Order: sequence, then structure tokens, then C-alpha cells
Amino acid sequence: MSEPQPNLDRKLSLLHATAINMIDMVGIGPFVVLSVVAQIMAGPYFLYAWIAGALLSYLDAMVWSQLGAALPRAGGSFHFLKEGYGEKWGSLMSFLFVWQTMIQAPLVIASAAIGFSQYANYFFHFTVWEEKAVSGSVVILVIALLYRKIESIGKISVFLWVGVLGTMLWIIGGGIAHGNFLAPIKHINDGFTLQHGFVAALGFASVKTVYSYLGYYNVCHLGGEIKNPSKNIPRSMFISITGIAILYLAMNISVASVLPFSTLSTSKYVVSDYIKTLFGSTAGGIATVLILLVAFASLFSATLGYSRIPYAAAQNKSFFSFFDKVHPTLKFPHRSLLVLGAIAFVFSLLFRLKEVIDGILAMRILIQFIGQAIGLLLLVKRKGNSFFPWKMPLYPIPLFLAILIWGAIFFSTGTKMMLSGLVVISLGLVAYFIAKRMKWIA
Repeated sequence: MSEPQPNLDRKLSLLHATAINMIDMVGIGPFVVLSVVAQIMAGPYFLYAWIAGALLSYLDAMVWSQLGAALPRAGGSFHFLKEGYGEKWGSLMSFLFVWQTMIQAPLVIASAAIGFSQYANYFFHFTVWEEKAVSGSVVILVIALLYRKIESIGKISVFLWVGVLGTMLWIIGGGIAHGNFLAPIKHINDGFTLQHGFVAALGFASVKTVYSYLGYYNVCHLGGEIKNPSKNIPRSMFISITGIAILYLAMNISVASVLPFSTLSTSKYVVSDYIKTLFGSTAGGIATVLILLVAFASLFSATLGYSRIPYAAAQNKSFFSFFDKVHPTLKFPHRSLLVLGAIAFVFSLLFRLKEVIDGILAMRILIQFIGQAIGLLLLVKRKGNSFFPWKMPLYPIPLFLAILIWGAIFFSTGTKMMLSGLVVISLGLVAYFIAKRMKWIA
């Protein structure tokens, strides 16, 4: 008879949960896509793409909050889909989510590592292979840091969070003190006309800004380790989104108040160039180091949250039993962490950042975001409102708006990425029916 597995400990407070969410959200994303978004929008109204990303995050966080407060378990979406779709379809939907997580979670981890290595080029001017060696090494270092008890990770997260906030506040403070901070706001509508071209550009740009907001739900994947989850899970998400939206908008306004739009929309190291313009070359180098710290912090947080998903599914006998193991003394799902880390290491060597960003969204929208929202509708119908300790205001209007916008974002990722997402789902269907037939899953 096998020994009983130790349980996960509820040791993460609201502070820890918020820190983990925010350092996941502020990765390398806002620093590398700032110029891309400005280039796509081709005008001062590029700020609207960042506002659109925040609005979608709020809407979607309502879905996550209602489900996370009611089902606070390790694995988050795995349980949400399983419960939402019920006995007949829940097993399939939850399996498909974990299946795609085994691909898109390493893509998320790889994106932060690739972004880290690309921004490090500010100093080192790596060759292609040196850049890949750096991104792979960063993944390995993160796995080593996460190989420890959850309370230690909570403390590390708060430390990294302070670094993230300090970096953002320095960037914003420079624009307030030395730039014409209000000018980008006053001129936000210069050249703006609401027509098909603007709507299309907003869609493509929002793919990038939404990527920069992803991570507000990381707390749900750690639901089995959160104190007072029915309150702290929703609170941590809305605090995180509000704080990050303010920081992103203020950072974009600060940079736009100093750099000409031609530089803003073309620079590979736009924030470093901004700080260099204000304070000189040494300060630009320090800013780059801090941005690298932020990217590393995000990588740390994302890997932590995703490592709980295959473990939770395997514990539920809905995924391969290999992942149903918690470290006997450190009490964390070590096999899940190591496998996801290994796949992320390979992805960090194979792909480019743009491909990874588009692939991340295309792969997860149908099953995780849209599928989860539909699952909430089904669960409310089956269980009733009394089942949920936290309820979204104006239900189900925010839910339907989230589904509509996610559908538009999916379309904006492009034909290649949409097809790749559908291929992953198709392979998952094949794997599910084989696993069922072979009795590898319940």
C-alpha cells in the first residue's frame, strides 16, 4: 500500500497572494510590448489598448473570483471546468485544460525567459545562441529557487514584489518630475477617428496588452494554499488589476511624455532609453538591471502557479498519475514543477518572443477563458447562487462581455495561431480517449 500524500498547507496571506499575482503580471511584457503597441496603433491613442486590456481583466476576474472563492483548491481552472461541466463533460474539459497547460504554461515561462535574455542584450550584445543559453539558464535558476517550502516562497515573492513596485515607481516618477506628464493625456485623441482601421488596430494591439495583464488569476492555481480563500482570492485579484492598470498607464504616459513618438514606437529597449534620456547612461543601465529583476520575478511567480495544475488533476485521477506526488518533506508538487520546467527550458531555446505571446493567448482562450465562463453559467444553473460565497455584480452581463471580447482577441491572434490552438485541442481529444480506454484516468 502506498503512503498517504502530505496535504498542501494554507500559509499564503492576502499580502502574499497579491504579491504573487502582481509579480506574475508585471513581467517582461509591458517593457517589450510598449513599443509594439504604439507601433500598431500608430498614434497617441495607443493608450486605449492598455485601457482595453484592463477592462477585459476586470471582467474576466469576476468569473475567476466567483469560481475561485467557491472552489479554493490547487489547480484552479482544472476544478472550475470539472465542476462547471458536470459529470458528463467535466472530465473531458478539465483534461483538455491540463493537456494544454502542459504546453501553454511552459510557453508563458519561456516568454519571460526569452524576454529576459533579449533585454539583457542592452549590455552584452549576445549572439543568437548566447541569447538562448541565457534564457535556458534563467529557467533552470527559477526551478532551483522554487524547490522549497511554500512559506519560504511567500517571503521571496514579497521581496520580488517590492523590487517590481520600486522599478515601476522610479520609471513613473521620472516622467512626472522631468517630462510633460499631462501632454500624452491631453493629446490622446489627436488624429483619432472611430472607424474600421482603428477597431482592427485596437484588436491586434490588445493581444499584446492583454498578455501583459495575464497573471491576475494566479492565486486561483494556489487555492489550496491561500488563507481565508473566499475573501482573499477575489480581493487579491481586484487589488492586483487595479494596481497594475494604474502602473501601466502611468508608465506609458511617462515614457510618452519624454520620448518622441518615433523613438517610442521603434526602440527595442524603450524604457532603458527613456531613463537614459532623463538621467544618463549609468541610470539607463541600472534601469535595465531592474527590468531584468522584474522579468525574473514574473517567471518565478508564473512557474509557481502552473506547477500546481498537473498535480491537482492527477490527485483527482483526471490526469496521469505520475504527477500525483508531493515532496515528502518540502510539501510541494515537485514532479509537476520539474516536468513543466523541462518543457519550458526546451521552448526557451526554440521559439521567438512574438510567436510565444500570440501562441499563449490562442492556446488558452477557447478552453480556459471562454470555456470557464460557460462552465460558470452551467454551475450557477445547477447549484444556484447560494453555492457561491462571492458573486459578481450584474451577473451574467460581465460574463457575456468577457466571452465576446475573448472571442475577438482569439480572432486577432491570426490564422496560424488560431489553427495551432485548435490542433492542440484536437490532440488533447485523442489523448483523452486513449487515456480513458487504457484506464490511465478515471
